Amino acid sequence: MAIEELPRCSASDEPRVVLAAVARPGAHQARRLVQHLSTAKVMVSAPHAPLLDGVSGAVVTYSGALSGQVARLMQGFDQIVFFLAVGAVVRLIAPHLRSKYEDPGVIAIDDAGRFVVPVLSGHVGGANAFAVRVADLLGATAVITTASDVAGTIAVDILGRDLGWRVEAPKINLKRVAARVVNGEPIAFVQEAGSKAWWKGPGPLPENIRLFDRLDDLDPSLHKDTCGAVLLVTRREIPAELWRRLGERLVAYRPPEDQP
Repeated sequence: MAIEELPRCSASDEPRVVLAAVARPGAHQARRLVQHLSTAKVMVSAPHAPLLDGVSGAVVTYSGALSGQVARLMQGFDQIVFFLAVGAVVRLIAPHLRSKYEDPGVIAIDDAGRFVVPVLSGHVGGANAFAVRVADLLGATAVITTASDVAGTIAVDILGRDLGWRVEAPKINLKRVAARVVNGEPIAFVQEAGSKAWWKGPGPLPENIRLFDRLDDLDPSLHKDTCGAVLLVTRREIPAELWRRLGERLVAYRPPEDQP
């Protein structure tokens, strides 16, 4: 039985953002950034709150350790930007992690504002895309490490999200198929509906991705040596027999009705 995995919010939604600063350099960077993110909130340690005087928008101060604030940040925001080292961020969020389908995007920025590093939920949580946006605002470098981005290939779990596509597959399929895509195995991309403007690059579509207009055009055997996985964009009901035959090698996408 296919399980529909929906993103927490659509690509068009403005994320709920909080900028968390512990030390003076981080507070300075938060002040720079929040001027470009009109809906963002800033959480700053009480001794450094005066550095945010005059900032339009919500500024929240806290006393004691930042670790005491992390639970509510993880529950209340879509993107959390920490002005801390990556290691410190990992230790802060580790006790609160649930799953890639529930955790917010988490980003670490160094005190000098040189590097913007997505630490958690790069794809489904949107941290990669938000990190690129933040890096552009700060004149910094976004450090993206997720495999599909590094390889310049399809991100299976968020393919077509910006076009309104819904992904339909068991979680294990998303994991297995993503690995096959990154490993360069032969992938059949079958598009029976939806916008053709789904490939955003960079560069040309990888050679291991083969395009088909109809499922019927595939080799009927669909042997794993010639077809490592099938990405199927369709509105029609998918036969149970096809799910059984492909097992963990099938991921389906449902485009909205207003697309071809």
